[in-house]
Amino acid sequence: MTRIYFPDPIPDHGACQLPAAKAHHVVHVLRLTPGAPVILFDGNGQAYDAEITKCVRGEVSVQVRDRRDDDRETPLQAMLVQAVSSGERMDYTIQKAVELGVAAVQPVLAERCVVRLSGERAAKRTAHWQGVVAAACEQCGRNRVPRVGQLLPLRDWLEQPAEESALRLLLAPGAATGLHQLSRPAGMVTVLAGPEGGFTATETGDAERAGFIPLRLGPRVLRTETAAVALLAALQALWGDF
Repeated sequence: MTRIYFPDPIPDHGACQLPAAKAHHVVHVLRLTPGAPVILFDGNGQAYDAEITKCVRGEVSVQVRDRRDDDRETPLQAMLVQAVSSGERMDYTIQKAVELGVAAVQPVLAERCVVRLSGERAAKRTAHWQGVVAAACEQCGRNRVPRVGQLLPLRDWLEQPAEESALRLLLAPGAATGLHQLSRPAGMVTVLAGPEGGFTATETGDAERAGFIPLRLGPRVLRTETAAVALLAALQALWGDF
């Protein structure tokens, strides 16, 4: 069943017209035609059975049917703070983090980031990442779309206050602490992952002073695009719904 993210209000048993980009995807990529069943979801937890009623010159209309009772959110509240990586690596990490149930994604700029973004380029890239999140939700069945935060320098983000009950984990090869030594937190788990070259000693110190616990994932050094994904999967096995 094709799932379509529709962020505007979805009327019960009403009609909706898809935005141009979504309509183009439905017609020219998915090749759907009138009568095809779809699922509309608003990103805030509501989802509806629907049917395509019109496909004309790039315009796609949908008739909304019954509301669906689909809840695929994990009991593990997790946030990914990811230093920006190059190419498709960042997209991959964000996509898989959403599939693994993260509640929010915060991109940050670290000293060793290969990609340097600011101003309009940063805003466009953040919008792109939000699109990656929405597409991942369409694919994996989530009806709540996590928010991608504004791109910030790591130090600026670290200066923001943390939740009192939060567990903050810094991926750090060679750290003394392993997953088996941690207790399940009462609040949000925040995962901080570095760029291709890792964090500098200064950045690691700043993170520790902000309450992050350096954490190792075995004796091997993982790549930037897989490190956070591996940890999120492990956390889901420990405290989530795996």
